[in-house]
Amino acid sequence: RHLELGIALASDPALLLLDEPTAGMSPEETDATMLLIRELATGRTVVLVEHKMKVVMRISDRITVLHQGQVLAEGTPEEIRTNERVQQTYLGASR
Repeated sequence: RHLELGIALASDPALLLLDEPTAGMSPEETDATMLLIRELATGRTVVLVEHKMKVVMRISDRITVLHQGQVLAEGTPEEIRTNERVQQTYLGASR
């Protein structure tokens, strides 16, 4: 995957789109990839589609949560973590 990221960066894009970049990786590989993505984000916009919440929360500055094609919430990782609508929708009840 690191090679794929390198190829994607060859043209020095201002925007990098990543679709589940850590899918199928071990925890160690995931951690290394998260660090790399964080470094690559400097000076560019990275749009990340990811279902591993640990990854999303650790490397995101801003998060947009979608539900059934609609924006459910937007904010910082902490704002999303404590958002009652997000909790109700994805966990079944507020905590």
